[in-house]
Amino acid sequence: MRLAPGSDVPACELTPVGGPPVPVPDPAHLVHLQFRRFAGCPICNLHLRSFVVRHAEVEAAGIREVVVFHSTDEELREHVNGLPFPVVGDPAKRLYAEFGVESARRALLDPRVWGPLVRSSVIKTWRVLRGRERTPSAHPTGGRLGLPGDFLIGADGRLVAAKYGEHAYDQWSVDELLALAAEAPAPARKA
Repeated sequence: MRLAPGSDVPACELTPVGGPPVPVPDPAHLVHLQFRRFAGCPICNLHLRSFVVRHAEVEAAGIREVVVFHSTDEELREHVNGLPFPVVGDPAKRLYAEFGVESARRALLDPRVWGPLVRSSVIKTWRVLRGRERTPSAHPTGGRLGLPGDFLIGADGRLVAAKYGEHAYDQWSVDELLALAAEAPAPARKA
């Protein structure tokens, strides 16, 4: 079931790979909860690098990034070095189901993904050959057909905005996220 803006997001605490638990919602920040595909996914990596480069801007806007993959923590450990935000494994896809994020053949068959797929594969291959990254598993947990999902969650636990991807590279850009955050109610400040 897809969540609509204004919906209440159930409070939970997510445990990222190699980090302390993360509250969702966060009473002091907006939370951008990103649902990606599998550990080492070249398309996801291309997208996440854009968030790494502009992470200071995202933080300055009062946004806490949290990224979820349908991989095990063991699979993710090899791929999270250098990411300045929490990465959470959800191999059972419990969170995916809770937020209505799906898997489908169109993830890779949609022609709009072919350009980013080729570009990301070339970059990934180059980085693997230079020893900067690891190859993804040949048989990743949860498969290769996941669709992305983006959710901006207010400090009060209400869903500010949501995007359900139609193909593997259909997600918010940093600019889109910053624009949505600028329109969101500010978290209550402690006196």
